[in-house]
Amino acid sequence: MEETLVKSYLQKSLDEWKDDISQVLDEIGKEYDEVAQELKVYSYKYGITKQVIQSTVNEEIIENIRQLYHKPFEENYNQLKEYIRDLEEKRRVFQMFIQKIEEVNRKEATKISIS
Repeated sequence: MEETLVKSYLQKSLDEWKDDISQVLDEIGKEYDEVAQELKVYSYKYGITKQVIQSTVNEEIIENIRQLYHKPFEENYNQLKEYIRDLEEKRRVFQMFIQKIEEVNRKEATKISIS
């Protein structure tokens, strides 16, 4: 009986922790999707301005395009790429928590069923 209570408490605690981590993981996933969309937008903006610059002969216009659009788009694109890498790392780490919790749950369930 006491062993069942310990198992029940352990299982409940781990499941609650897993739920908390799953919520964090969901938030990271939503943020990742938003950043990925924004990254795609800036990828297109950067690519379009690059093509326009390559097709333009007038150096003054080219410099204006670079200052107004190309450089800011490139900076935003690079920042978003870095941010998405950070989110991927966060997602990987929190997914590892869930895997480890599930691993402990399986080991404990095996111990209880053997007893």
